[in-house]
Amino acid sequence: MTRVAGIDCGTNSIRLLVADCDPATGELVELDRRMTVVRLGQGVDRTGRLAPEALERTFAACREYAAVIKELGAERIRFVATSASRDAENREDFVRGVLEILGVEPEVISGEQEAEFSFTGATRELTGTAHLEKPFLVVDIGGGSTEFVVGEEHVRAARSVDVGCVRMTERHLVVDGEVTDPPTAEQIAAMRADIEAALDLAAATVPLGGARTLVGLAGSVTTVAAIALGLERYESERIHHSRISYEQVREISGRMLTASHAERAAIPVMHPGRVDVIGAGALVLLAIMERTGAAEVVVSEHDILDGIAWSVA
Repeated sequence: MTRVAGIDCGTNSIRLLVADCDPATGELVELDRRMTVVRLGQGVDRTGRLAPEALERTFAACREYAAVIKELGAERIRFVATSASRDAENREDFVRGVLEILGVEPEVISGEQEAEFSFTGATRELTGTAHLEKPFLVVDIGGGSTEFVVGEEHVRAARSVDVGCVRMTERHLVVDGEVTDPPTAEQIAAMRADIEAALDLAAATVPLGGARTLVGLAGSVTTVAAIALGLERYESERIHHSRISYEQVREISGRMLTASHAERAAIPVMHPGRVDVIGAGALVLLAIMERTGAAEVVVSEHDILDGIAWSVA
């Protein structure tokens, strides 16, 4: 077994996984998995730059993660950065800060690489599950982008498009610096049109209708699942591999887009960092299910982090 640490820094959150991996047997033993909402992508869609306060929030999380990695004695570290830092003009400030704190340079990966990691992390254990039909369509709904990957044991086609819960919220639901509470029908329609255009782009590369099992990853999907399951607290073991129907996603999406900030914040499983962006994230998931004709989504807690860990091992 090799003890490794994988860090995934996205547009909305930064996450750490420390695990013992055995590539020979395919066994991954999780030692520590944590997530911090840092909103690194704050304003990037508008300014093209990482905000100083967003960088400081991210560096504070990195210092916390460095202490965990040292305590658990991980032999190797891989730090992967995704959409926000890929788009930013001042990405070197980000790279330099991470290197100083963790001693490893963040890899600003392409959307296609991001999709490969997500697929490996989500499906490595599913490939031996007889009751799930192949091929899989894995969708990773992030803060700034969504990755689409179709494959069986290996990736057949992948595409990353620039729709995510933070990007859609900032682009369509923010007026005079405040998130509309709740959004208007016109705002929702404009956001939906943006999502549909992105799905057209994805469909040019990935056969969205050709998969037999839809697998959903990341915080928007797991939050929708937790709400659908009626959980009073976030229970990863119940969310992992849960099956959420199209009807449940449609109902929750409509509820999140018509609820007030206070009503969304009062949901027991709602992370404070997702209160303002869950409506957009749920709408992206709903649009994907409608485009693919999926009757349900299989929710996975194993995602790009697990794929990063396997790549290190």
